[in-house]
Amino acid sequence: MGEEQKQDPQNRLHYWGNTTEEDYYKTQNIRSTKSFYTSPRGLSLFTRSWLPLPTTIPPRGLICMVHGYGNDISWTFQATPIFLAQHGFACFALDLQGHGQSQGLKAYVPNVNDVISDIVSFFNSILTQNPDYQNLPKFLFGESMGGAICLLIHFQNPRLFSGAILIAPMCKISDKVKPRWPIPEILTFVSRFAPTLPIVPTADLVDKSVKVHQKKLIAGMNPMRYRGKPRLGTVVELLRVTDYVSNRLCEVSLPFIVLHGSADVVTDPDVSRELFEKAKSDDKSIKIYDGMMHSLLFGETDENVEIVRGDILAWLNDHC
Repeated sequence: MGEEQKQDPQNRLHYWGNTTEEDYYKTQNIRSTKSFYTSPRGLSLFTRSWLPLPTTIPPRGLICMVHGYGNDISWTFQATPIFLAQHGFACFALDLQGHGQSQGLKAYVPNVNDVISDIVSFFNSILTQNPDYQNLPKFLFGESMGGAICLLIHFQNPRLFSGAILIAPMCKISDKVKPRWPIPEILTFVSRFAPTLPIVPTADLVDKSVKVHQKKLIAGMNPMRYRGKPRLGTVVELLRVTDYVSNRLCEVSLPFIVLHGSADVVTDPDVSRELFEKAKSDDKSIKIYDGMMHSLLFGETDENVEIVRGDILAWLNDHC
């Protein structure tokens, strides 16, 4: 962590400390924008970009980034696009429906297909507004639930992206944690009548995801973080989506790298191994990090985070 992060983690305005966003981005030698985007279905979605400083040379590539369940793009998630922008990549992301500053009931995702349409329409709007971006390599980046969404985007738009970076993707609910019959059937039945009920029991994701104690405190300070139990409709939809994705792993054809911690108890590294083995992509890579947990790009020690970042950057360099 930077010097400001190593100080007392209490009373932070941002994950890095109390430096304003504008001043912090300057110290990181990048520029950033934020705005609201109205999707074709009329939903107001909060968006951010993290860009290399203006030069005579355009960015080396574009990255469409998708956060995970209960997360958002304004807190610790920013650490990765800031790093990538420092190395020449223009990064774009939005808060998914019901997350962060976007419209919708908190942590309620009734239809992932609508979320996919939101992301693709937003990214296409970026390309329309910036003709210089049209011919640059375009990559997907997804963490956890965002990894599954990236695969769904690929299935629907197989030629839009040049590759994908999948961080501990939730592309299948592991048999180790998937509720046994008849619980999924009961949840599905009840969700028809009360889909927004936050009653699904689960452990705290920050506690299960983040290894370093001080970083766990910082992650927990996120003012946009959803702290309630998962909603019935969201859980049922994620069960549906992961079943769908797991049955189509053999259809994944774009270049990708999948990265996972061996000690991850939120998503299963064996499922990432299955993705790597079944995908028909000629160009595919996998990294399983011994002893690392779910939050590879923030929650680990600084040394571990740098290892993961280095592997991502090396893969991007090879594909630009």
